[in-house]
Amino acid sequence: MILLLCLLAAIHVLVFSAAFPFFGVVDEQAQFDLVVRYSQADPPRTLTHISAGALPYIVYFGTPEYLSSPEQQPGGVFVTPWSMTPQNAVRRLAPQKQMWRDVVLNYEAAQPPLYYICAGGWWRLWQALGLTDGPLLYSLRFLNALILMAIVWLAGITALKLFPDNSFMQVAVPALAAFFPQSIFYAINNDVLSPLTSGVAFLLLLSFWEAEIPSRRLALATGLSLAAVFLTKLSNLPLLAVAGLFVALKLLSLQWHGRLRESLVSLVALLLSATLPLVAWTVWCQTNFGDPTGTAQKISFLHWTHKPPGEWLQHPLFTAPGFWIFLKGNLATLWQGELLWHRQPLANPAVDSTYAVLTLGALAFTLVALLRPRSSFSTPQRAAVTMAFLCFVAMFAFFALLSVKYDFQDCFYPSRAHPYFTSGRLMLGMFIPFLILFACGLDRLMNLFQNSTKYLLLLALLAFMLASEITIDLPVFASEFNWFHL
Repeated sequence: MILLLCLLAAIHVLVFSAAFPFFGVVDEQAQFDLVVRYSQADPPRTLTHISAGALPYIVYFGTPEYLSSPEQQPGGVFVTPWSMTPQNAVRRLAPQKQMWRDVVLNYEAAQPPLYYICAGGWWRLWQALGLTDGPLLYSLRFLNALILMAIVWLAGITALKLFPDNSFMQVAVPALAAFFPQSIFYAINNDVLSPLTSGVAFLLLLSFWEAEIPSRRLALATGLSLAAVFLTKLSNLPLLAVAGLFVALKLLSLQWHGRLRESLVSLVALLLSATLPLVAWTVWCQTNFGDPTGTAQKISFLHWTHKPPGEWLQHPLFTAPGFWIFLKGNLATLWQGELLWHRQPLANPAVDSTYAVLTLGALAFTLVALLRPRSSFSTPQRAAVTMAFLCFVAMFAFFALLSVKYDFQDCFYPSRAHPYFTSGRLMLGMFIPFLILFACGLDRLMNLFQNSTKYLLLLALLAFMLASEITIDLPVFASEFNWFHL
């Protein structure tokens, strides 16, 4: 079953990745530029202009459809460069080339390197095999199919480990991963790697927690997985805080049972393997970007300023309507993404509300089961669900903090008019823990029904996910700029 779901996940990603033209509005040009730079072993050392290797692809294959409508184009239609004569294409694209080369800075330059190293190697591989132009560009998106296959497999393995006697959970968790309608899986972006690295860390951390005396190999693997979480995306920092809490509790448990001395070498291995890569990257950022996270230049470029702590509580997030905007916005974009099409959100308000209500309802059922002293959760399951909830809460708390601490000035998003981080893709580090919470809620809710009815309702949910995604994204499939029209 897991292998079938992996295959379906790959098909899902390949079809939609091919349908979306380049370049999406979620910083895809900047992400692509970093991939090209890392493929040339030339990572940026400051905020810099688009590289010469990425510029021709960005100018030639980029579509205006994300941010403008046909009425705003000359002649009232979108015209692809490959439908023009070479001379007309050069003339028409010259202003864009000038802008990207001389005006636009890549403010994502200080992003951690793990995704770009992997994607850069993938880019070089297909270059060596003779792929060029549009097919070479799309190959970077098609890498996401392999990543999602690994995520689905990992989700299935995690569910099997935690719920060995619950066949519904073993199917529901990887099935939800395979059909999850998050549009960032169809783009060049380092967010797509977060579910994989964080999912591996989640599974290893649970094994570390359950071990009577953690082995050196397990401790080393757990530490390296936590380092990989950090080196994938800075927005995964809340997950590392949760991991640190569980490691600290494990230390107390070992001390309580008199096993701390026996575990000392393993604990040192975990500490060194987790922290040394982090220290190396923070030193790189401090040396080249002027601060340990590399974010100061980006914040300055976007014109954000820090608000005094005394003004934080004046934020609309601390009102009921504002809190709902923040919560619903993040849940909706966690499920569906945040792309625009003709400058309008590529989403449906009714579908957004459905996902928000389903999520809150499922998590409520899971929380009730967790808090009940005689719930059906075993001790390992209780630890896993507790860790998953902490990941969920930590992520939302982190982005709530970012929402209230900055004045966003004239930035497009977030802005003074919408001073909220509502980008669910930034929370994908908790993807597998989130799916476990969601599937647990469905399982508890549907305990009222027969086992066969559970699967029918799961199938109906998956059908809704796919059908709503197709309906919402259907205009994109007709784009003359996508894979099908190259």
